Amino acid sequence: MTIGIIGAGALGATLARALAAKGVKASISNSRGPESLAPLVKELGPNITAVTTEDAAKADIVVLAVRWTDAPQVVKSLSAWNGRIVVDATNPLEFLAPDAPERQDPANPFAAFGVKLADLGGRVSSEIVAELVPGARVVKTFNHFGVELLLEPEVAGGQRVLFYSGDDPAAKAEVRQLIEALGFFPVDLGALKVGGAQATPLGPLSMTNFVKV
Repeated sequence: MTIGIIGAGALGATLARALAAKGVKASISNSRGPESLAPLVKELGPNITAVTTEDAAKADIVVLAVRWTDAPQVVKSLSAWNGRIVVDATNPLEFLAPDAPERQDPANPFAAFGVKLADLGGRVSSEIVAELVPGARVVKTFNHFGVELLLEPEVAGGQRVLFYSGDDPAAKAEVRQLIEALGFFPVDLGALKVGGAQATPLGPLSMTNFVKV
């Protein structure tokens, strides 16, 4: 099983660190090319390699760890997915300009973070991601708590819970193995449309911190 990470921001880089800490091999990419990731891969050691986005997308499990607004542009030029697994780690948030009125809007629950919830027309974000990657088997995970906690799977004498959801049982089984390899306790929330809505920004399980003891 090969793992490719598309995106080397806070989420992608932290996930790479978590994988490296557990001795799991993976490749990572960004929009600036492999050379820009030289300091990161030097820090993380031989299990993490820098590649192009096109090469990262050829892995068996591809983690989409980019900003929501960048996702369509990033994936549109990639080759056919042919049943490979895409882990949707995005959250449907749009970054606001410094002078945007939404930064002062009391109706915006994310104003303090400089972002707002994207208008999805009543849909679940992972449904939209699935349409962006036709032929892929989409699993939603790595998105429901702060990225720094990806480096802390063991806590309070137990395992931190990591939620996941998807429509393909075999794909979910492979992602569950990855979650377990990282040291987390995986909890299946069911189908993509149902589970994906539970752990996204306004879902009841967003920013939860359950521990299996």
